[in-house]
Amino acid sequence: MRSMSGPDATRTVEFFFDPMCPYAHQTSIWLREVRRHVPLEVDWRFFSLEEVNRPEGKKHPWERPIAYGWTPMRVAAWLRRTDMDLCDRWYEAIGDALHVHGRRFHEQAVAEELLASIGAPDGTWDAALADPTTHDEVRADHEFAVREYGGFGVPIITIDGSKPMFGPVVVPAPMGDDALRLWDVVLGYVSIPGLYEIKTPKTEGDLRAIGEFFTPYLTGRQWQTIQNPAP
Repeated sequence: MRSMSGPDATRTVEFFFDPMCPYAHQTSIWLREVRRHVPLEVDWRFFSLEEVNRPEGKKHPWERPIAYGWTPMRVAAWLRRTDMDLCDRWYEAIGDALHVHGRRFHEQAVAEELLASIGAPDGTWDAALADPTTHDEVRADHEFAVREYGGFGVPIITIDGSKPMFGPVVVPAPMGDDALRLWDVVLGYVSIPGLYEIKTPKTEGDLRAIGEFFTPYLTGRQWQTIQNPAP
C-alpha cells in the first residue's frame, strides 16, 4: 500500500490539538494510520479551546487548578520535553478514553491509570501539575497558533513548514487506501497558494450521524461544545 505521493523522505507534520475536541481526535487517528505507511514524524503541539472560547470574565485555564483540556495538555507538555513518543501515546490514550469510552481524562484517578498504561514515569501527573512552566509551554503553543496561523479551533496541521491547514475534518477517520487518498488530497491542498477552504455543507442527516458517532464524547464531557465558523 502506498500513497500517490510516493516513497519520499520523511515528512514532518506539525499537529495542534486539544484533547477535548472530537474532530481533532478523528484527525489524529487518520494521521496515525497514514504514518503506518508513509514516513512521518509528528510534532504534537497544543491549542486551547477553553481559552479561545472563554466567556468574558471567566478565568483563563492557566488560572484554574484543574481545567478540562488544559490540564491534560500540561501533562503532555511535561512528557514532550524528554520523549515526543510518550506525548503521542498520552494523546492517543486520553483521546481513546474520552471519545471512545466516555471517560473523563482530566480526573486524576483516570489520568494516572492511563499514564501507567503508556509507560509514563511514576508521578508524572503530580510532577506536571507542580511545575508552573508546563502552563507556559501550553500557552506558548496556543498563542503561536493564534498569532501566526490565525488559529480558531483544531485540528491545525502543517507539513514540512507548509501553510497551516484547519483539518482535515473527517468522521469517521478513514483507514487503509482511503487514508492515503486523503493524505494526497492534503498534500495537494497545502501546496496551492491562495487556497483557503474546501467545505462540504452538513445536512441534518449528517449532523445526526456525527452526533451518534460522538455519543461517548457527548456523554463523558462536562463542558458545552462550541463550534466556531471559519473566519
